[in-house]
Amino acid sequence: MIALLLALGSSLAYGCADFLGGLGARKAHVLRTVMIAAPASLVVELLLWPFLGASFSAGALGWGAASGVASAAAFALLYRTLAIGPMNVLSPVTALVSAMLPVGVGLVQGERLGAAGLVGLPLALAAVVLVSAGHGSGAVRPSRTALLSALGAGAAIALQLIFLHQAPSDSGVAPLIIGRAVSSAVTLGAAALMFRRLGSERPAYAMSAAAGVLDSVANLLFLLAARSGDLAVVAVITALYPAGTVLLARSVLAERIHRGQLVGLGTAAAAVSLLALT
Repeated sequence: MIALLLALGSSLAYGCADFLGGLGARKAHVLRTVMIAAPASLVVELLLWPFLGASFSAGALGWGAASGVASAAAFALLYRTLAIGPMNVLSPVTALVSAMLPVGVGLVQGERLGAAGLVGLPLALAAVVLVSAGHGSGAVRPSRTALLSALGAGAAIALQLIFLHQAPSDSGVAPLIIGRAVSSAVTLGAAALMFRRLGSERPAYAMSAAAGVLDSVANLLFLLAARSGDLAVVAVITALYPAGTVLLARSVLAERIHRGQLVGLGTAAAAVSLLALT
């Protein structure tokens, strides 16, 4: 139950972070947004160090660095995806891809689910698909470029979560600190190389920083959830974050919510209830 609640918190934080990051990337080049979001996320994790501790072992350094590279790719691809839009379609596509890979890894590593979990897990995956059903009358169809970016973002997010899960369970927030330091360095290096192509538009500083802070909170909650529960279950619950993104897009941007998405939200609630029994 603790793992489930932590995963739900991670899902909510990811959904809010993605909405703010995607919205911020509409105002300036995506790298300008990530240049603010990634360091802001690192600051949060450094502030958590004295409270949660950190053990910088070889495993924590290696897996943390790997998650950082994946995180940098995920930041850029995801915010570019959501900036292109429509958010209410592309965010769930990304989430579905990001859920499938960790589920496969968890099952290969020997995780086993009870009867309720065997029903709840595929139901949760179905919920992610239903939430992405934005092709009703008046809905905007995503471009091929946007879909490819969404698939790439999903794969990068999945790798980031898998790498964090592989880090030693007694390493505290060390994998998060190393990962965010690496992703910040990669992002700033890419921005320096592409400086002339970034344009002159100023990024939405507060929005971008808030996205980074929320992403850091989401990563921490996921790490704690994965350490106290099964990766397969935690990854799927976390992947329900599009529900938050879709609702925010509806409230703030007036993006249409199709009937299938409403069914998906109800399906997600049912899936979470079943997984809570696992």
